[in-house]
Amino acid sequence: MFEGVIGYIIGGAVVGILARFFKPGADPMGWILTILLGIAGALLGSRLAGMLNLTNTIMVWACAIVAAIVLLFIYEAVRKKSVRTA
Repeated sequence: MFEGVIGYIIGGAVVGILARFFKPGADPMGWILTILLGIAGALLGSRLAGMLNLTNTIMVWACAIVAAIVLLFIYEAVRKKSVRTA
């Protein structure tokens, strides 16, 4: 069980870092939020890959990174909206 948690954290960090690398613009967030973003992107991306019947590991990782990029855009939109109202 412990190996699975460590795997999610490491995989989430890799997906989150790659998403922040590929998305243009500055992303002012810490490493914990980057890992959480990557974990959420990996979960959504693997679900999407399963729905599309993608079994290639590279395609599953690509879906995870794209999902994390989408989540990053959503995070920025929500963050900007809350900053404007505050």
